[in-house]
Formats: sequence, C-alpha cells, structure tokens
Amino acid sequence: MGGVPSTPRWGSAGMRPAETAENLIGELVGEKSYPLASDYWQKLLELPFDLRLPPDRVLQASQLFAQNNCNTRHLAKILIHLALCLQECVSSSGVPSVALVKALNALYISSVFLRYLIENVKSDDFEELHLSLDASEAIPITFSTDQNIEQLVMHSVLIFLGKVDVSNNTYLLHHELLNFMLIVTSTQLLRGPSPGPDDIHPFIDALMVQEHSLVSLVVSKLLINYIRRPNFPINSSYYSIFSEVNQPGVLQRVGSAAANFVLLPFNLFVGSTREATRSPLAESSLNVLLILIHYRKCMVMDYVKDRGDKTSDSLPKEELYFSENPYCKALENARDIEFDRLEIEGNVHNAPLVRLPFASLFDTFGMCLADERSVLLLYSMVQGNSAFLEYVLVRTDLDTLLMPMLETLYNTSRRTSNQIYMVLIILLILSQDSSFSASIHKLMLPSVPWYQEHLLHQTSLGSLMVIILIRTVKYNLSKLRDVYLHTNCLATLANMAPHVHRLSAYASQRLVSLFYMLACKYNKLAEITNDKMHIPNGESREEDNLPEDTSAELHIYTDFLRIVLEILNAILTYTVPRNPEVIYAIMHRQEVFQPFRNHPRFNELLENIFTVLDFFNSRMDAQKMDGEWSVEKVLEVIIINCRSWRGEGMKMFTQLHFTYEQESHPEEFFIPYVWQLVLSCSSYSFNPSCISLFPLDLPSEKQDSYMGEEVEKLQNGEFNGQVVTSV
Repeated sequence: MGGVPSTPRWGSAGMRPAETAENLIGELVGEKSYPLASDYWQKLLELPFDLRLPPDRVLQASQLFAQNNCNTRHLAKILIHLALCLQECVSSSGVPSVALVKALNALYISSVFLRYLIENVKSDDFEELHLSLDASEAIPITFSTDQNIEQLVMHSVLIFLGKVDVSNNTYLLHHELLNFMLIVTSTQLLRGPSPGPDDIHPFIDALMVQEHSLVSLVVSKLLINYIRRPNFPINSSYYSIFSEVNQPGVLQRVGSAAANFVLLPFNLFVGSTREATRSPLAESSLNVLLILIHYRKCMVMDYVKDRGDKTSDSLPKEELYFSENPYCKALENARDIEFDRLEIEGNVHNAPLVRLPFASLFDTFGMCLADERSVLLLYSMVQGNSAFLEYVLVRTDLDTLLMPMLETLYNTSRRTSNQIYMVLIILLILSQDSSFSASIHKLMLPSVPWYQEHLLHQTSLGSLMVIILIRTVKYNLSKLRDVYLHTNCLATLANMAPHVHRLSAYASQRLVSLFYMLACKYNKLAEITNDKMHIPNGESREEDNLPEDTSAELHIYTDFLRIVLEILNAILTYTVPRNPEVIYAIMHRQEVFQPFRNHPRFNELLENIFTVLDFFNSRMDAQKMDGEWSVEKVLEVIIINCRSWRGEGMKMFTQLHFTYEQESHPEEFFIPYVWQLVLSCSSYSFNPSCISLFPLDLPSEKQDSYMGEEVEKLQNGEFNGQVVTSV
C-alpha cells in the first residue's frame, strides 16, 4: 500500500486494528483504490477519532496522497461523499449528529489534501486534482450526468450555507464550509493579477454557474452572518462533542498540530477571552463574500473565436470581455427588507432579490470599519448598490459611518495606503449628493477625543471632514507619488463647498493654510523650472536631479491651486452669509493671495476673492475703533456686514463637481487586493512561494511560516484601479 517513512507506518500490519483512525487515513493516501460505494468510506467518515499527528506526518501523508490520487481518484470520491453528507444534512430536519460528524470529517479530510494539491499544482488546468471518476465507477443517483464533481460539491455547499440556519449544532460546519470555500477559490493565488481567457479555476467557475436564486440566497446569508456576528456556542451541548475525551475528526486534530494545513483549529474558538469576543463566522463570511463578488471570468469575443486563433494569451483587451458575476449582481440588487415590502408583495422584480435589513447593515459598518475588509465591503455597497447608497444618504446619524472613516484618515501613518484610498473614494461618492454635504454641516459633535492637534468642541461633522481631508493632503503633500490621493481629497472638498454651512474657525484657517502650503510648493517648483530654462546646455546642478519631472509636477500643483481657489470661490459665491469664519480666515491671511493676483491661470478666480476682501476691508476701515482690534470685534463686524452683502461684482463660474468612476479593468486591482486582505486579516494561509497573484518576497527562513504580517506589507502599493473625473 506504500508506507510513509516514519514510525508507525501507515497501515502497518499488527500495529493497530484495521479500522483505527491512523490505518483508515493510511488507506486513503495509499495505492489501493476504494470504489465510491465501498463501506470503507462510511468507516472513514463515521468513526470518532482521537489521533494527533505532527506536521511532518501530515506533510508526508499529503505527498503520498498526491502521488497516488491519479490512480485512486480518492479526492474526487471524498468530495462526492462530502456533497452527499451535506445533502443529508439539508434534507434531514434538525441536522442529525451522525450526518454532521460525517460532513465535518469529509470536510476536514478533503480540505487538507485539496489544499496541498492546489499549492503544489504544476499544470495550468489543475489536472493533478483528477476531479473525475473512472468510467467503470458507479455514480450516486443524486449525481446528475451533466454535472461535474466540482459543480456537485459547490452546489451542495451553497445549498447548505443558503438553506440551513446557523444554530448551536451547525455553527462549526457553517464555518468550516466557508474555510473550505477559501481553499477551493485559492487557485486565483496561482495566477497573475490580470485574468486571462485561458485561466482555469475549476471550483470558482462551478460557483459562477449556479442558479441565480441560490446565489441570491447565499449572498443574503453571508451578509446576515456579517450583520448578526454569531459567536461559537461554547455553552451548548454541542460543545461536548469537541471535548478531549471524544474527538470526532481525525484531520481536525491533525490540523490543531499543523496550522499550515488546517484553516482554523478549534482552540481558536475557545482559547482566549479576546478571541471569544470575535465572530469567526462573520469574518469567514466576509472573506468569502469579498472573493466571490470581485471574481472576474475573462472571455474571448465570438468574432475572435471565429478567426481560429490558436492562442489567446496575447490578445488585446478590446478583444476580451468579462462574463457577468452573479454574486456581484446579487449584491448590487440587494434591497432593504424594511422599506421594500410593496415590491415584495407586488413581485415587481422578476429575478430573486437579496433582502437585507439596511439599518442593521449600516450599524454594523459603523462598528467594524476599523477592519479593512469592512471598508472594502462598504465601498462595494455604495459604489454598486444605488438603493443602499440612497439609504445611507437619508440617514440623520451619518456620524455612525463617517467618524470611524475620518479616524482612519487621521491615523494615515498606521493604515495601509489602499485602506486610505477606499475611505477617500467612499467619501467622494457620498459627497456627490448635495443633501449629504448639507446634512453633515448640521450634525454637531460635542467633542472629537481622538483628534490631538486642536481641541474640537461643538464642531460640525462637516467641519471635521474638511479638517481631516486637508490634514490628509498635507500629510502626503511632500511625497506626491500618487495624484489620486490628493485629487480625491480636493474633489470631495470641491463637492462640499457650495453647501458649506457655518464652517468652524479652525476648519476655515486650515483651508486658507492649505492654499498657502500649495502656493509655497508651486513657487519652489516654478523657480526650479525657470532656472532650468536659463542653464546652458551641458551644465547641470544637483537640484536638477529630481525624482520626478518638475514641469509635470508644476502642472499638477497648478491644478491643485486652481481647485482650492474653486473651493473658496464656491463658498464665497453661494454661502458668504453663513460662513463668517471663512471671511475672517481669508482676511487674516490675505497676503498669501496677492502674489497670484495677475497669474494668467488664477487671476479670474482671485478676482472674486479680492472683491470680497475689498468689500469687508472697506467696512473695517469705516469702523471707528478705540484701541486694538480683537478677533471677536473683527468677527462682529464681518457678521453684521454679511447681512448687507449682495454679491455685486462677483463672477459666476460653472460649479465644479467631481464624480467617481471605476476603471474598465478594476479586477487588476481588486482581485489581488482581496486576497492580500484575506491572507493578512484572517486565519487562512497559503504557501508564499506559490503565490503569483501579487509580488511577495519573504526571507527563506519565513517561507514556511505563512505569516499574514508579511502579506500586509503588500498593501502599501500604488492604487491604480480608480479614476476621478470632473464634470
């Protein structure tokens, strides 16, 4: 039967009874092929095991399994039995414990060996998995002839996840099925960041062809898990199954000894108070949902197929397209169950819809946005689901969402760049609606304890948002390695500007200070560029050895200055009576605008600013004062004269408005990004040396550690999947 070079040997005669756990595993990885209908499978799946194996034994067993699977087809058979066990769990009321144990055993065993095979696959079509039976093999009645094994097992997994409620008895099976889905979808890690038409992902492709009603049901259940965040039922009778006296799954215990092979050992649920406060099921549901909704299947245009091209690897993107992702579509079509009852009763929609409690989802986001995966899910909802976006915009407690996002921006240095980009884009999307910008200036915050630079007392949410966006720009201003970050911040401020209401003194000062900082950088670049023009050919200076082309950088800063002037213009044109602090801040620093008064790119915009300055300066000069001017007295004069302001002499410019658009190939960013998050934020791990989806350089001594912290370093790369346009 073939022995593993260790002691005791798999299946060694006389070592143990033939039906012990170790021998049953030895039979599974050995050379002998057991028919699908053999009673061996029932013995393997039904017997309670108490077996602990060290990692090297698990690795040896996996190697032997991979060596013999081409002849035994035991992976295909254990997957079929997994599907049958899940079908039994679904069809039996209450999910009997025998069916549950069988399903868990089939799940653990198939997970360990399937994972090893995927990590060590050599062929592009995953032929090593041998996901088929011999022609002579009898197939179960429930196995449709037009259904391959991966479709059978994934259909059974989705049926269980969608139709069986999470309970004390089913919690662990739900959780491990989600971890199993991470394993089968991890084939993406072996491919490059740009999906190609020749990419094969057997299990993911099987997931994508499931009926829409089942897909909608599963998406709904995953989101409900995320919202309800159920904890492992430690105090239930189900817990006794996992006591040290009676362990039900051999590979579960193997996994506890070999974290590289099993996703989440049982002790994660019960090992510490800190872990007990988490919801592993909610986190696994979020991981799987993000992977499913961002998967993209690349296809070749029909007319290209008609040409009979032999290879599609080098086809231009315009000759490729992506098939519709049903999970993404289901998420986009999700509706609020509380406010959509008329549509439910009237059957307005022909296709099945995901029904969610938007209020609960909104509150869950408010609690979980410190988790980068939650930020990505929120982005997916507000960018793709118009119904949820509309729901968010009418909420009167927008601070529930905005405060954790603004705190994330405040702690930019401790966050990944991609998380910052996601937050900024969410804010940009929200700012596209004028009601949002009006609402946030009416919501007052008693205090902002995490903001350390200045005491913020009774500050509006809108003022805080202005402060944080400007702070984010300033923090990154010296680097300017990614124009998107600065543009998104300024674009959001520009969208907010016409609706600013009683901007705080500190926020107004920060706004004028932003113009000054940009102006200083602009002047420095203009000076360098001008000096370059006067240097004779062949000469050079140290200052010229800049990392970026200074003329291009000068052009970028010119655009930034124009946007800030547009922001100030919008406030002065539409909201002067409601923003005396902005008038004060401009008057207090009016000298910073003077050098640009005759600049051809800025003079028109500055005319309005100086019109306002002339009006209020003249009122100040006409005011007779005894003694020095105080801030309070200046503000008093400004407030009084705001009432008589009629805007004479102001030029009306087209109101600047920015919208967010997703690039035509977002998958090149999102697929690697999702997997980076899964590997860094969850218990799932994958052999780093096998990953091709994103670059990963690990020291040799860490190659076997599968540390998520190393993957987190990847999240500091450039974000190039988004574009902001001005209309």
